[in-house]
Amino acid sequence: MTAMSRTIPWRPITASRLSDRRSPLPRLSNRFWPWPTLAGMACCALLQAGHAATPVTDPAAFLDQTESLRTKDHPRFVQMLEQIRREAPRLTSGEQWHLRYLDAWEIMFEGDYAKSETQFHDVIDHSGDVTLAAKASGLLLSNLAANRRYEEAFAQANRLTTALPEVKDPQARFMLLLNLSQMLNFAGQTDLAIKYAAMMENAIPPGETLCQPLSLQVAALDDGKRLTSSSPELQRAIDTCVADRQPVFANTMRLVMGSLYLEEEQPGKALALLDRMGPSIRINHYFPHILSAQVQRAQAYAKLGNDNDARNAALAAVAMSRPDDINDWLKDTYEVLYRIEEKRGNTAAAFSYYKHFVTQDKGYLDDVSARALAYDVAQQHMLVQKLGAEGLSKQNNILRLQQALDNKAVETGRLYIVLLLMSLVSIAFWLFRLKRSQLRFKKLSFHDGLTGIFNHQHFIGEADRALRLLEKKHGSACLISMDLDHFKQVNDSHGHAMGDAVLRHTVAICQQQLRPTDLFGRLGGEEFGILLLECSRDQGMAIADRIRTAIEATPVDGDGSVVWFSASVGLASTDTSGYGLPRLCREADAALYRAKRSGRNRVIAGSDDESLVEA
Repeated sequence: MTAMSRTIPWRPITASRLSDRRSPLPRLSNRFWPWPTLAGMACCALLQAGHAATPVTDPAAFLDQTESLRTKDHPRFVQMLEQIRREAPRLTSGEQWHLRYLDAWEIMFEGDYAKSETQFHDVIDHSGDVTLAAKASGLLLSNLAANRRYEEAFAQANRLTTALPEVKDPQARFMLLLNLSQMLNFAGQTDLAIKYAAMMENAIPPGETLCQPLSLQVAALDDGKRLTSSSPELQRAIDTCVADRQPVFANTMRLVMGSLYLEEEQPGKALALLDRMGPSIRINHYFPHILSAQVQRAQAYAKLGNDNDARNAALAAVAMSRPDDINDWLKDTYEVLYRIEEKRGNTAAAFSYYKHFVTQDKGYLDDVSARALAYDVAQQHMLVQKLGAEGLSKQNNILRLQQALDNKAVETGRLYIVLLLMSLVSIAFWLFRLKRSQLRFKKLSFHDGLTGIFNHQHFIGEADRALRLLEKKHGSACLISMDLDHFKQVNDSHGHAMGDAVLRHTVAICQQQLRPTDLFGRLGGEEFGILLLECSRDQGMAIADRIRTAIEATPVDGDGSVVWFSASVGLASTDTSGYGLPRLCREADAALYRAKRSGRNRVIAGSDDESLVEA
């Protein structure tokens, strides 16, 4: 597994590494943004001090100073924001819009994305201040991504990229560059993200420092797997953020280093680093750092064999989270708990934690797919708009040419016709290519990128549709849930390339045993689902056992090593379980887990009285 999530302090343009699960920056999920309760507590604690503040003599300068303290000294920022709110009636219109912008920033910091989005739109549409509108546009970009509205977020990123040359204010341009770097990194465009971070480094406005662009570059390098714990870029970012008195950013970079220590099997160094930075994390009360450090501590203890401390740290991390949260922190936490209970022989507890782990892992994979698809769709929309603009431009040129040709000879008129036909052919050609690209992306959205079979979402949809049709005909079907045994050992012993080869080999074996009408999909990781249509329970058991036998008898040969592997199979039939897909899934999964517990490499079918039959 890769290192656990690392979180960077959010600001209107978060220096964020959004696409990789090891990201030190807030990935776009509500749980990875600043913890609203802590921000609220800081605000309440400072209200009394704010009441005693002296009157504001220069509101414009006061607002600029307040804005500069957002992440450098957030408690002081909250105090000053409360003080200037009391001066609102005597502020000018421009100053009131500046205050409204800072209020929206704080509301987003506290996690109320819907309310802050409304205020950002208000600033963009009605303030009349180009600089404020540019800053609010950058914040809106992060807001959309935080709500997983990825298509809107990437479309907004494209608009900001187009508008960037027109932004002259240094501060606004700096913020837009930071947001664009963040979103490109989120989309997996590592080199472009580093390019925008470098542009920030070369154009730092007054009041800003090198800390943020360096943090962005570290995030992109880490996301592109180009970073180690000894990389000079990482140490430079830490030293710079410390020197610039940016403790939250400095702690972020340290957490990056701690996670790299864990990846490099240096848990002792990771624990020592966590102990050194612990007081600073507690002082700043930044929740993502608190949770991130807790999960890193659990992983470090587990790697050192200190299971009791690892379990206690992991349980503490779970207690910090809501029951419906889906994130990589919880994924890593449940993996620690699952392995500890498995080592101790606590089968029931290990199984329970393993289910949580699988849920978190699938949630992460689904989110990555959604982000990648949204980025591609946004790029396609941008291409369509560009093509439309080019078409309009060509039409205008043709009209001007037609006016000129009215005074020319017939020969010149023929030339015009030739040019017109060429233009139409060119447009038709590009439209054809565009349509072909859209069809290709649509196909990719239905299929697993590694194996080429249905992905989880499309398999479930097709299976449900097929079962409803089969029920009307009173036919029979079997649902197979299959999982490769000890697959992690293949990755650990032979590398992920061999693991991918095993998955593709498994799919090829299964397809040899299946009919064209059967549905076949990858449910996640090494788990597969098969729906056998017009198939009785006994026939399904025979097919499932043929697949299992073929897998066991057919190793994968690659790079001079032979990998033998097997599969456990669970089966549920409409003969005993009905046509409801949820029930078939539950019974097939239950049979699969029984096969795992019974020694693996076997086929077990569920029956209507909850007993299980083994092939």
